[in-house]
Amino acid sequence: MAMQTGGLASERAFHWEPQPRAQAVVDELVASFLAACPPARGLAERMRTQTGTRFRDWIDFIEAPEAGGLRGRLEGAGFTARPQPGAMNRLVHEGGLFPAVLLGRGPGMRVGIKVERVEDFLAAQGVSGRVEIEGEPLSRFRWARAFASPGAELWAVERHGYHLASLRHFDRLCRRERAFDRDEDGFAHLHRLLDDAITDLGTDWACDVFFAAERDYWMRRNKAGRFQKFRQDGLGLGWANHDHHTYRCGRATYTRVIATLEKVGLHCRERFYAGEEAGWGAQVLEHPVTGITVFADVDLGPEEIAGDFAHQPLPRRGGVGTIGLWVRLHGESMLQAGMHHLEAQFDWHALKEQLEKEGGVKTMDPFTTLPYLRQAFTEAEMWPVDERRLAGLVADGSITAAQAENFRRHGAMGSHLENLQREDGFKGFNQKGVSDIIARTNPAKAHAPVAAGA
Repeated sequence: MAMQTGGLASERAFHWEPQPRAQAVVDELVASFLAACPPARGLAERMRTQTGTRFRDWIDFIEAPEAGGLRGRLEGAGFTARPQPGAMNRLVHEGGLFPAVLLGRGPGMRVGIKVERVEDFLAAQGVSGRVEIEGEPLSRFRWARAFASPGAELWAVERHGYHLASLRHFDRLCRRERAFDRDEDGFAHLHRLLDDAITDLGTDWACDVFFAAERDYWMRRNKAGRFQKFRQDGLGLGWANHDHHTYRCGRATYTRVIATLEKVGLHCRERFYAGEEAGWGAQVLEHPVTGITVFADVDLGPEEIAGDFAHQPLPRRGGVGTIGLWVRLHGESMLQAGMHHLEAQFDWHALKEQLEKEGGVKTMDPFTTLPYLRQAFTEAEMWPVDERRLAGLVADGSITAAQAENFRRHGAMGSHLENLQREDGFKGFNQKGVSDIIARTNPAKAHAPVAAGA
């Protein structure tokens, strides 16, 4: 599968490559920190054995002494200065997924890890009674020093936390009506809720609350997600290791989906197209503040990639492809069905083994096994299909009567949890692998072929 850019300079900029030099510097800093902070080293081991995750994937920032030529090594590996108030010696790597590095004047190190709620993390670590949390309860940013050793401190960092107004909007988004006779009415209802949230909270915070509600709805329909969240909550971490959220979208509603994501502050990144034989494409979007990333899939014809399919309405076509059939069976991801999958960062082999051994959750064969990226889905949740949806699909020839009967008896593939491990800060996706897993998650793959096109 080839990534197409449609000639847009802004999209040509999204050419992600592994960054081994940057990873080597970060790994050295993390190793030095863990050697100096035994409680953090113990937490790192529990992360691996109890949640199948890696300590380095939870890191929000690293503060290290500006000594031994560290600044030069960071800059030589691609880090650039991006000062902020209170952090003037802050360096970031914009070509990969790495924590910010702060160059300190003192001799010690400090590492902050991402958590959903600081108080939950402190309680899970058994230190809540001895630690002061900086930041007002239910405010947007809070942090606390969880562990301190001579020369090294571990801090828990909560960004875009909840105050009373955000809890109210979170509740409204979690309980929102998703089933409408017309999809446009469902999107209109969602936009009214988002407009209210943005008015009260601002766009960035509203985005954070919206996706927390989206993950909540997805978990209600996904056993693997519920089981893994329970494990990560055991250490007080939550879903702070999310990598991207994936939506499957109908052609008629695709521009509405993109408009909704842009309303809460996401920006379009690269686009994907699988080629004429695959019949699908995707727009990747990212939020510059929260780090939320979205993969929005849609059926596409070979002639449509040249245009801006994210913003130009797609015409109605006969037949359905893999994405369109999933939507016709279950509804729009942003409405009735919920997300197709949540992908988070894990220790790939550890998670696979733990999910099956402890939760009875099996993993499909991986669709990416590159040195810098490994990906696989858990086996799909099988969802029942409404009889009216089956009747409509049979009536227009999208599925056969035999396929409808199979869906009626056994359900159709619904959602997944995706197990992902990144190396060398690689921020992109395996284009060939994504095409492979799209084909393997076609709800009709075990039946007669579905009409081509979209």
